[in-house]
Amino acid sequence: MTDSRAICARFQCAFPDFSLDVDLTLPGTGITALFGHSGCGKSTLLRCIAGLQSAPGTMTVLGEPWQTETFILPTHKRSLAYVFQETHLFPHLNVRKNLEFGYHRISAGDRQIQFDDAVRWLGLESHLGRMPAGLSGGERQRVAIARALLTSPRLLLMDEPLSALDLNSKREILPYLERLRDTLAIPIIYVSHSTAEVARLADHIVMLEDGRVVAQGPLRETLAGTDNPFRIQDDAGALLEGRIIDLDEHWHLALFRFDGGQLWLRNDHQLKSGDRARVRVLARDVSLALTENSNQSIQNLLPAVIDQIDPDVAPGISLVRLMAGPTPLLSRLTSRAVAQLGLEPGIKVWMQIKSVALIA
Repeated sequence: MTDSRAICARFQCAFPDFSLDVDLTLPGTGITALFGHSGCGKSTLLRCIAGLQSAPGTMTVLGEPWQTETFILPTHKRSLAYVFQETHLFPHLNVRKNLEFGYHRISAGDRQIQFDDAVRWLGLESHLGRMPAGLSGGERQRVAIARALLTSPRLLLMDEPLSALDLNSKREILPYLERLRDTLAIPIIYVSHSTAEVARLADHIVMLEDGRVVAQGPLRETLAGTDNPFRIQDDAGALLEGRIIDLDEHWHLALFRFDGGQLWLRNDHQLKSGDRARVRVLARDVSLALTENSNQSIQNLLPAVIDQIDPDVAPGISLVRLMAGPTPLLSRLTSRAVAQLGLEPGIKVWMQIKSVALIA
């Protein structure tokens, strides 16, 4: 029986220098990130989902079969939209006409997304009369995403849409992608090799290595695992979700409350009291103490209980998983420090986290 609320994909295919072997059941809402190093199979899997790459297997999208053992639905008949690294806008058409190209492909009765909504979600109100050549990289990508949405797809595929952008353009477009995540009922499969990008945008993650799934699950739980076979070393850390409850405007700080405590953050992005936020706490920025010590520069001191200690990738380094209430966090320590402090599961400790390291 197919799951009408999920995306189920199973592919097994050998290429000359690469093999893909995956069996996935992905949520039918939110953003699922396909994550891994270059060459791990992310884009190949996305192309198989789209039907652009032929591979034996089966696939259903929200209960609709797109591929079976005996049947393959052609790409042009799949209700999907695909956003590439390059925008492929029509250079001779202005923004409005580029958007209308996608919009007019769908009959009025089948349109689930309206023109004005897509324009507003992507912040394109003042750009409709402009030509693609006069747009920044981030603006062009926003137009490409809006054009894809205006085909009213059941599934949106995004293949490293920010990889060709400079840092300022990435910062410009990320809030719009967050808005889509929080607004759309359309599931999004998002390919990336950037842990920062994934942590900010995704709800679910699939980690790939050599064409195989090495870890998958809800983003928060998966990122905070110490036994994850796909170690991300300096980018290992936990993702916290919560709300801004106070501001210290004099020192440009914001107080963030999550289910397990509260943290002072740098307020670089004009956060307001009441704003919902995600905060990524890297394991390298969490030190541990056996007693509370407020006579120091570190602003955030949180009680926690050690849940698990495992060897890290590098020799002499340990990865410690801690629980602040129901919320898991990670700390990267030398194995010598673990031994000297006598750390082991069940011990109560104080986490020390620098505010300067935290940005919502």
